[in-house]
This record gives sequence, structure tokens and C-alpha cells, in this order.
Amino acid sequence: MSQDMLDAFGREMEAIRKKHMDDLGERDATYIRSIIKAQRRLELGGRALLEFAWFPPFWVGGVAALSASKILDNMEIGHNVMHGQYDWMQDEELNGRTFEWDTACPADQWRHSHNYMHHTHTNIVGKDRDIGYGILRMSEDQPWEPYYLGNLGYVSALALLFEYGVAVHDLETEELRAGTWDLRERLPMLKAIWGKVRGQVLKDYVLFPLLAGPGAPATLSANVTANIVRNLWTFSIIFCGHFPDGVEEFTAEETADETRGGWYVRQLLGSANLSGGKLFHIMSGNLSFQIEHHLFPDIPAHRYAEISVDVKEACERYGLDYHSGPLPYQLFTVFRKIARLSVPTAGEFDQYVQSGRAGRVTKVATTVARGAGAGARAAADGAKVVAGAAVSAARARGAATA
Repeated sequence: MSQDMLDAFGREMEAIRKKHMDDLGERDATYIRSIIKAQRRLELGGRALLEFAWFPPFWVGGVAALSASKILDNMEIGHNVMHGQYDWMQDEELNGRTFEWDTACPADQWRHSHNYMHHTHTNIVGKDRDIGYGILRMSEDQPWEPYYLGNLGYVSALALLFEYGVAVHDLETEELRAGTWDLRERLPMLKAIWGKVRGQVLKDYVLFPLLAGPGAPATLSANVTANIVRNLWTFSIIFCGHFPDGVEEFTAEETADETRGGWYVRQLLGSANLSGGKLFHIMSGNLSFQIEHHLFPDIPAHRYAEISVDVKEACERYGLDYHSGPLPYQLFTVFRKIARLSVPTAGEFDQYVQSGRAGRVTKVATTVARGAGAGARAAADGAKVVAGAAVSAARARGAATA
């Protein structure tokens, strides 16, 4: 796109934003209050059922209600409130700068790692730490190393324990591999994380199970299951909004002189939507409209469905890709990418060996492998020569006999 087109696209996105910001009012307040009411009822109902979790139907019903409560608290309420989507209401309960949520990550750290780092540097390799969360290889622009052979194992653990992966996001744990991680520098963050995790563990894994008396083991297992369900769901929604086929990554050089219009285009091309019904969108925190969320993070998310109509129309006029698909397929392409990027191409492996990062064992193994390959090729060539000589001799014998 030319700079004039980028600027024009940016102006259209600004006009969409202004239209909705100017229209904020009672329907938005009613919506978020109804979601909060539903979340609290689900939590109370789920906790009550799980006091009798030894009875299988109560265990299943309690897990379902508590899982839904935790998902709503994290995604439709916590995530969106902390973006400041409801600051205009001047309701202290919905203040994006002070809101705290029911998960392991302290809200203040989330506001930095997500609201600032991710939404400012969306999909810029080396700046957006959501690309790989410090443990995964999610882009070809990330240099390959043997550690990434475990990509599928790491992502499976991250999905199951997603709230803890988010909690340690700002600790830059990838520096542990590089040997540059400073414990003293990160001690205040660790203390804040520990304080939050301790509270979550005591509530879900000690207090409520103890209240169940003899049924404590069943209640404990139900609480663990509800947290895992929430983790798997949020992981799936977030990864499918950022890393399926078609979503683009960018380099710092490409975005060095980025205008506002360029920023909007990067948000568009670095995101993907998920198709589904109204309940699906609510349970995703409306992050199923990840494109619209990246374009307008401070607009109440329940408006993204109607905003998407204008955004798609603009994309068609400007010839811009608008990525969307069902959750199962998008999740398949995410895991396919993770598997593919765990194994280096021949060029990536050579680059790793020549970079000086490879250890002595790797270099020796590479030399041996190359030597073996050369030997195999020489043996194959020799076999061809012998076979050719044999054929020639056979022909000569045949001619002599004739």
C-alpha cells in the first residue's frame, strides 16, 4: 500500500472508533453489569454444587458452572475492564487501572505486558513477547536452536497451565537459557506473583475443599479441573487469534517509521477472528473478534461484532486480508505451525552451527553426519561404476558368444 492509502485507511479506522466512543452509554453499562451478575451467580452456584462433589452429577455441574465463571471473569470482564473499556462509567469496581482478577497473574503486571507491550508492538519479533511467550518458537524470524525441538511439549504444558505462563510472562524467563537472568532485579515481581498464586491456591485447593468435609478430595479435583478448563479455553482463544495460518509477523526495521495508518494495518494483518454464535463470542470475551480488539482495544468488546461489518467492508475496498475461521481449524493450523517450527530447515541448521551458538558435541555430530553423507554418496557413485562395468562385461561376453 502507498503511504496515501495507509493514511486514508487510518482515517477510516479513526472515524469508526470515534463513532462508537461518542455513542457509549446505557446499553454498554447494562451489558457489563449483566455479565458481572451472571459471573457471580455461576461462581456461587458452582461453589455450592462442589460442596457435594462426591455425588457425580453435582461434580459435573459444579465444574461446568465454576469453569464458566472463571472464563467470564478472565475474558469478558477482567481482560476488557483492564483495557479501560468501561473507565468512562467512573465506577470504581470497573476502573481499568485498579481492577484485580481471579487468576495467577497480578493485574499490574498484566497491564504492562499486555496492554502496553503487546498492543503497542503487536507481532513485532523481538518486541512482542506474546510471540512464543518466551518458551516457544512461533516465527521463522526467531533463530532456531535445539531447545525448540521440544516445541510441542512446551505448548502442551503452557496450555494446561496457561494462567501461570501468563503470570511469569514479564519475568523474561528466556534469559535463563542465555544465562543473563538477574534474580535480584526480578525479585519484586516474583514476590507479587507468589502473593497472587498463594491466594489462588489457598482459595481453590485448601479453603473450599476443607469446607466440603469428607468430600474434600472430590471438591479438590473439581476445582483443579475447572482451572484447567479455563486455562485450555483461554489458551485456545488467544493463540487462535494471533498465530493461525495467514497471520503475519513483522520486524523492527519494517515498523521503524510506522505511521498511525501503518499501525492499524499491522494490527489487522497480525490478528485473526474466530467464527461462531453469540454465546461463543461472549465466552471468548469477544476476543473471537481479535482483529477488532487490536484495532480498538478501548472500545467495549461487545460492540466488536457490529464494528466488524465496517472493518471488513474497508478491507475489501483496500485489498487487505481479513482472516477468520472456525476454532477447530484455526487451532489445528496453530499446532501445525508449532510442530513445523520445532524442526529446522537445512539452512536454519547450518546457520545455527555456523553462528557459534552450537556446542562442541553438535559440531562433531554435524561433521560426522556430513562425512557419513559424503561417504554414502561416494559409495553410491562407486556402486554405479561397478554396476556399469558389470553390465559392460556381460554385454562383451554376449557379443563374444554370438
